[in-house]
Amino acid sequence: MALYVGKYPLIGKEMLAKGFYSFTLSCPEVAAAAKPGQFVNLKVPGFSLRRPISICEIDRGAGTLRLVFEVRGEGTERLAEFEEGEQVDLLAPLGNGFSVDPKDRAVVVGGGIGVPPMLELAKQFGGRAGAVLGFRDASAVILEDAFEACCAETLLYTDNGSKGKKGFVTDGLRELLSRGRPNVVYACGPEVMLKNVIRLADEAGIRCQVSMEQRMACGVGACYVCACRMVMDGQEYFGHVCKDGPVFDSKQIVL
Repeated sequence: MALYVGKYPLIGKEMLAKGFYSFTLSCPEVAAAAKPGQFVNLKVPGFSLRRPISICEIDRGAGTLRLVFEVRGEGTERLAEFEEGEQVDLLAPLGNGFSVDPKDRAVVVGGGIGVPPMLELAKQFGGRAGAVLGFRDASAVILEDAFEACCAETLLYTDNGSKGKKGFVTDGLRELLSRGRPNVVYACGPEVMLKNVIRLADEAGIRCQVSMEQRMACGVGACYVCACRMVMDGQEYFGHVCKDGPVFDSKQIVL
């Protein structure tokens, strides 16, 4: 897999909601190589460790990547200060992406900042995928219009019911499973959400792939900051979210 390191111009910046930012980078060679579910590592001035950010959208024709992130600490706060025209130091594309067959009947499930990486994935199914999105409240809802534009159906949930339905993404997944027969479920979000999505998929006998959210350091498997429990031939061992994932078949991981 080709890996690129370099500085690329920030050609678009937007605040999607308080604390949530969208960056569009012009990086044709990276866009040509990237796949849904992969991530990038961004160098932030004044910080030794790069910040991993999931790829939200890939436009190979325009040669751009869209990245969406939430400010969660000093590093991402400094990242949010970048302005259009500045050069962003990028290491990408990293990790393993989703396995996609455009003929599948798919449901994509995203929770919180796990929503952005599901957008490019949803677009692979030609408007036939269903989407279930979950957020803590109305102030944190992002990308709803983008999913509605590329999905057959988009269900929105908030913890307190301030937008969409009150409840959790698993409520929406149950609804879609009861009304149709998807043959694959994809998910990204908090670990407890992933555990429940996997359980529902297993009960329905449906394939499931999940993208894990994890703190990272090197991003290439050289350290153990993002260690995760995995299973092979019935035996547990420790792998890396950055190198072995961030996308896993639900049978590969122990949550």
